[in-house]
Amino acid sequence: MAVQNAPTIDFAKDGGLVPGIVQDAKSGEMLMLGFLNEESYQKTLDSGFVTFWSRTRKKLWMKGETSGNRLKIVSAATDCDNDALLFKVEVEGDGLVCHEGTVSCFTKPIAVGTEAR
Repeated sequence: MAVQNAPTIDFAKDGGLVPGIVQDAKSGEMLMLGFLNEESYQKTLDSGFVTFWSRTRKKLWMKGETSGNRLKIVSAATDCDNDALLFKVEVEGDGLVCHEGTVSCFTKPIAVGTEAR
């Protein structure tokens, strides 16, 4: 999956980690956010499946490794500063990405503006 002339990701800005946004390739729904270090980024590129760095467990973590809901990369991109990643994916398994049993981790609405009053 390695891309020739791929941009160099800037891991220096935030203590060696960059955010990785995961989006459903078909629906466009944002599924989750995780963090990658250089090692997890390389494993992601080599395997074709999103692999994060777990900040709490201090180890590599391939999403879906135990649940079967792996994140197969359809496309990957970086932002203009090369310090954030976007992965468009197909979710394997039953499609439930969140550990709480939902498709997306973004399920808790926050009131904004006049709704917040």
